[in-house]
Amino acid sequence: MILRSELLSARKVRHGFSTRIGGVSQGPFATLNVAVGPGDEPAAVTENLRRFAAMIEVDPERLYQTSQVHGSDVRAIEPGDVRLEVLHEHADALVAHDPSTAIGIRVADCVPVLLHEGKTGVVAAVHAGWRGVVGGVVQAALAQLAIRARGSRDIVAAIGPSIGPCCFEVGEEVASAILDAAPADGVVLRDRPRPHVDLRRAVRLQLLALGVADANIEDVPGCTKCDAERFFSHRRDGARSGRLIAAIAP
Repeated sequence: MILRSELLSARKVRHGFSTRIGGVSQGPFATLNVAVGPGDEPAAVTENLRRFAAMIEVDPERLYQTSQVHGSDVRAIEPGDVRLEVLHEHADALVAHDPSTAIGIRVADCVPVLLHEGKTGVVAAVHAGWRGVVGGVVQAALAQLAIRARGSRDIVAAIGPSIGPCCFEVGEEVASAILDAAPADGVVLRDRPRPHVDLRRAVRLQLLALGVADANIEDVPGCTKCDAERFFSHRRDGARSGRLIAAIAP
């Protein structure tokens, strides 16, 4: 039902990357879809989120999400925030420091990133699609995490399942923008008629450039487009694709 990071687990951090397995949704949303927007039944989504939250040992009523817009805004969650109000705010990363809360982001091919600062317990959840990578969402999330961690930088990063370079075909304009944001070999692959992008590698390179140690960055594997049994994929399934969730608690 969920995948975990060995690095975060070693720190006893409550977290998880969902799969599409173990829920109650039907049809194209079978079975653990966590978003109403594509057309699923609200009651099914509520039950799916309850099951996911139970697996990572957090209260579903304290699991905060936002309205994601492929941008770089970061929302810091405070103890008095109203969950349903936050859900309608626009942001693509969240930061939290109160152990009574948890934060999550939804994906269906984009890269989910979970961050934990070891000395203070501050956490972040980042939705890094190609527009977010180009727009600096990883940098913005780390900056906000550092503020709330009072400058401490004992950071572990878990990069979750996303569309792989095997499947992420893009145009030249997108390839160029991503390469500008993460300039290194292996980010854009040109061994096929059209460019393919390793978005996970781009995120790793950005984390490294911001001072996260290579040994503290973990890839939780899986290509969302290739593996239809375990993952939803917008590229594969279109507008009625379900959504996965990646969540973490301080």
